[in-house]
Parts: sequence; structure tokens; C-alpha cells
Amino acid sequence: MAMPNTARPWTLEELHRLPDDGNKYELVEGDLFVTPAPTEDHETIAARLADLLGPYVAVHRLGRVYRPRAIMRYKGSEVEPDLMIRAERMRPKESWENAPMPVLIIEILSDSTRRRDSAQKREFYMKSGIPEYWIVDGERHCVTVVRPEREDMVVSTTLEWAPRGVQPALSISVEELFADAGEQ
Repeated sequence: MAMPNTARPWTLEELHRLPDDGNKYELVEGDLFVTPAPTEDHETIAARLADLLGPYVAVHRLGRVYRPRAIMRYKGSEVEPDLMIRAERMRPKESWENAPMPVLIIEILSDSTRRRDSAQKREFYMKSGIPEYWIVDGERHCVTVVRPEREDMVVSTTLEWAPRGVQPALSISVEELFADAGEQ
């Protein structure tokens, strides 16, 4: 079960000493989050999104689509989004600390991450300056699009992504996104 630590803030040093035990450990503004391995449905949705985003990102030279084990660090926090797109490649041997900020972050909800992805991580990504954050809900078959200083938009038909300066927008059928994924 994912529960934030309320006793005292965790540090990156402590985070990096945790065991490699199959769980995902993330640190958001001092709170430690532990997430068990994802379900098959979760990974099916992640793979489908990567397949849909990859060609668009490549054609428009927007960078790369990264999957977990790729991290984002910001002001003492470290997260492993389900998917993220970085507009620039990291230079060889560059540390995550100096990596370019993602232009899109995607989290796929599960029972153990629903609250944190919709609250703490949403707030963290907006504070970090992420221009767009998608909260993908396989149970409800919708995607919540979060952008700074705009009202959240819940999409259940066609999801569109139009990074600054890029035309045309990428259109994704939400129905097709969830076609071979059951409930989370």
C-alpha cells in the first residue's frame, strides 16, 4: 500500500539507499511513496501510449518518449512517471539532476496510486513547470489533462496534444487507447 511518510521529510540520499526489491520508490517534497509492480492492464495502456506518441514525437523532433526507470528530479524530489517526453536528449553521462524538464508527463492510475497521482504528484508537476500532465484512468476510460493556470479537462472521446509551436496536434482516440485493457 502506498502511504506517504508523515514523521519527517525523506532525502534523496535516503531514497537511493532503499533496496531494489521490485517496488518503485519516489520522493515528492519529502514524502516517500512506494508502489508495487504494475498490473498487465497498466502496462498495456503504457505501451499503447508509447506506440501512439513515439511516431509523433519523432516526426516533429520533440525529443524522446521515456518509460519508468527514467526519472525526473526537481528541488530534492525524484519521481518515475509512467511516461514522459523530454524535448531535449540528455548529454552522455549527464545526471538526472541536470536533465531537461519534460514537456509532457503521463501517470496511469492504479488502486495504489490514484490519490497521489491526482493530488500530490499533480501539484508537484505544476510547481515544477511541467506544461502538460495527463492522468490516465483505465477504470473510467478517460484522461484528465492538467495544464498550469487552466481548469483540468476530462477527456473521454478524443485526446489532443499540441506542444508549443507544433502543428498539427496529435489526436488519440480514447476508446482505442483502452481497447485491449480491462479495468485497473
